[in-house]
Amino acid sequence: MVEGDRMATAAAHRTAHADGAAQEDTSAFQAAFDAAVAAEERIEPRDWMPDAYRATLVRQIAQHAHSEIIGMQPEANWITRAPSLRRKAILMAKVQDEAGHGLYLYSAAETLGTGRDELLDKLHTGRQKYSSIFNYPTLTWADVGAIGWLVDGAAITNQVPLCRCSYGPYARAMVRICKEESFHQRQGYELLLSLSRGTAEQHAMAQDAVDRWWWPSLMMFGPPDDESAHSAQSMAWKIKRHSNDELRQRFVDICVPQAESLGLTLPDPALVWNEERGHHDFGPIDWTEFHDVLKGNGPCNDQRIARRRQAHDEGAWVREAAAAHAAKHGNAGTGATHA
Repeated sequence: MVEGDRMATAAAHRTAHADGAAQEDTSAFQAAFDAAVAAEERIEPRDWMPDAYRATLVRQIAQHAHSEIIGMQPEANWITRAPSLRRKAILMAKVQDEAGHGLYLYSAAETLGTGRDELLDKLHTGRQKYSSIFNYPTLTWADVGAIGWLVDGAAITNQVPLCRCSYGPYARAMVRICKEESFHQRQGYELLLSLSRGTAEQHAMAQDAVDRWWWPSLMMFGPPDDESAHSAQSMAWKIKRHSNDELRQRFVDICVPQAESLGLTLPDPALVWNEERGHHDFGPIDWTEFHDVLKGNGPCNDQRIARRRQAHDEGAWVREAAAAHAAKHGNAGTGATHA
């Protein structure tokens, strides 16, 4: 064997050894990760995690953050038309909370190595999604109540288990978010109760809002379990704790007695208590509508994204000023240190 061949063979052996060591290290890291998840321990940003786990978290947290930000629009539509100063103050506080929720969640996504600018760019260009529920219009003041009771109620049902998510930053962000969403749900319920007990016209307005928001609220939990592409793996990683259908059933069971207390009717003739199952049976969901809205064909898809892009563009000067201030502050500190 010539010298060149011997060197090439030695290099190949070293590469094979390095690859084997890397595989052994990865296997050890994977085993440690699996053990931590199984033991209900939190995975933190500096911990090793599978690439697929990281990608799943980025996708889910980004969609959640986008939903909070886009979700400001339907209700902000009614801030200037609220029927009293008290109602306006409550609604302004709620919309402000939603902005804060988006901030917490974008920050959680950043701990996974994905910048906020990248996430917003993907939202604005349609490469990432937000909840389909926010592509429906708010036609009357009662819609604010229906969103609070049904939409935020569905959000709480879905998000409380996320407080036990295996990824630490996401779980901790959800603790405060769920507390504030609970306030939003009670606010919506109280608003609908006032309308339901008001004039005949107010009662009809409340009923109309519930009729329009009930089915989209059930769609918020995502497609049926046998059609969900991510649920099984997310549950195995303990990102999610319950399946889409389990959470949807829990939401229905919660809402039925609440609707009775409100004096309103849920728009589902198939809704009935099933003694054998210990749950309410409910009618079929129009998943064709769900997928159509997700594809961008909902009543307000174009409007929501156009306004989001406009707000982002109009806020460019604020981001630039903040960056300049931060740079100036940092340079000043550096100068003082060197001096």
